[in-house]
Amino acid sequence: MELGKALRNATERLHRAGVDSPALSARLLAGKALLRTPEQLLMEHRRTLTDAELAAFEILVGRRERGEPVAYLLGEQEFYGLPFFVTPDVLIPRPETELLVDAALDHLHDSAPVRFLDLGTGSGALAVALAASLSYSLGVGLDQSVAALRVAQSNARRNAVDDRLVFVEGDMGRPLPVGGVDLVVSNPPYVTHEEYLELSREVADFEPRGALVSGGPGEDGLDHVRRLAPMAAQSLRPGGLLLVEIGWQQGSGVLRLFQDAASGFRDARIAPDLAGRDRMLMAWRTRD
Repeated sequence: MELGKALRNATERLHRAGVDSPALSARLLAGKALLRTPEQLLMEHRRTLTDAELAAFEILVGRRERGEPVAYLLGEQEFYGLPFFVTPDVLIPRPETELLVDAALDHLHDSAPVRFLDLGTGSGALAVALAASLSYSLGVGLDQSVAALRVAQSNARRNAVDDRLVFVEGDMGRPLPVGGVDLVVSNPPYVTHEEYLELSREVADFEPRGALVSGGPGEDGLDHVRRLAPMAAQSLRPGGLLLVEIGWQQGSGVLRLFQDAASGFRDARIAPDLAGRDRMLMAWRTRD
């Protein structure tokens, strides 16, 4: 079968399966199966595929047909202009999380030494992007998943920042391994039990539930935020900055937590994403 026909067949199959951007998915999977760049695929439209090539392509198409995310099939995803390895052990980095990197860079200076902590580092997307953007930074990424930490370490090496990042196994709700840091960032689990039941099959069936859901039925999804707050306050220097991704309906609840005088934070505010929805907590450690 010619490559062009194989791509058309795959696009039709993915369209029938309700996959978003079926033609793009087909091209990406063909590139993975055939080890070809997009430009090479265009040039080889009329090339006859070998049986092995066609079989490899159709295996990937079948997995995509069943809802498996393209990023897992390709084994990588871009975040903040950088390439990242991803596996089913970690969440796929999402564009809205780049807001935390933008906010950090707006408040820190690349010319000054910066020490930061990434709670629930997962793939290491936040930690690696920060280290790549802040030349004099040193960071620690914390996660309770050993498998996720292996992915994060691989991503630090891939982006040549492994000499300035350390990844540590641990729980964000327990005493943290460093203190006196300038910045704490986190994209914690914040999806409620009820929201999880409504997620697309691509997310619910394939991405790690433990990295998505916080709390049980009837709860507000802020269990992890409550747990990380005192630990972040303990780790930050006075005046240090905390940035936390949150759900779009959680802004008011998060503000109540961090506007409490006992929280150890001041000037708590919620920043919107590009769609205008609540997406990020910003708060500063009180000065002693």
